[in-house]
Amino acid sequence: MDQRMIGKIEKAGRYAAERDRVSIHQISVTLAGDNNQHEVAFDNGTWKCDCECFMLRRVCSHSMALERLLDHMLPAQALQPA
Repeated sequence: MDQRMIGKIEKAGRYAAERDRVSIHQISVTLAGDNNQHEVAFDNGTWKCDCECFMLRRVCSHSMALERLLDHMLPAQALQPA
């Protein structure tokens, strides 16, 4: 492996460790819940989930799990239920 690639790998490690460098604006995932898989999305500050709880309360265990997983990578307003 050449020296430039080694430098790129080291830089990638530093970027990954400094999570505040990343700001997520849009993401869509499938989360395997205890009973079913759920489609959870985040788009410009708004969460969506296809589960019944989210439809009633605008927040659910699936969206909260992703908030924890993506800690410090979401805009501040994303952490507040709509």
